[in-house]
Amino acid sequence: MSIEVLLNRYSLGGKYLKEPGPTTEELELIVGAALRAPDHGELTPFRFVVIQGEGKKHLANLFESYAKRAGKSHESCEIERARALEVPLSLAVIACIDAHHPLVPAHEQWMCVGGAVTNVLNALHAMGFAGKMLSGGKVRDALIVEAFCKPGESLVGWIAIGTPSRALKPRGVKSVESSISFF
Repeated sequence: MSIEVLLNRYSLGGKYLKEPGPTTEELELIVGAALRAPDHGELTPFRFVVIQGEGKKHLANLFESYAKRAGKSHESCEIERARALEVPLSLAVIACIDAHHPLVPAHEQWMCVGGAVTNVLNALHAMGFAGKMLSGGKVRDALIVEAFCKPGESLVGWIAIGTPSRALKPRGVKSVESSISFF
């Protein structure tokens, strides 16, 4: 991967994504990139759940139900529902952190989860797709967590994935000078 891929990567949410999403073979390459995140051997403290087709309707129902329980307006409930339906494919990111691992502290396992998400987003961009990591209050909602997680797991969020609906320029970022210092 060239440095240009990283410097030109941008995140796009569902309203800027269209079909097609990745094929099964492309999705396997994308998850393969996630599996190369910095890790300690084969600990792999994460897993993904693919949400597409009929699964998007179930996710839309969960999002709408969450918004209703949160007391949101009818319009807000519809927006939550639409967010799940508008994306060609989503990957739920599940963290499987072993807080009592004898060699790898929990914070290092969380760093691996973050590296996996970053590798997914970079792989998407390198393959001509786009995506965005989404989380928020829904990742703590008991019904949504129960739908995705096994006991002891944490729902990190969803990566919305699709083809960019239009060419976008990378957004500005902080200056390098303001983000680096020397010891």
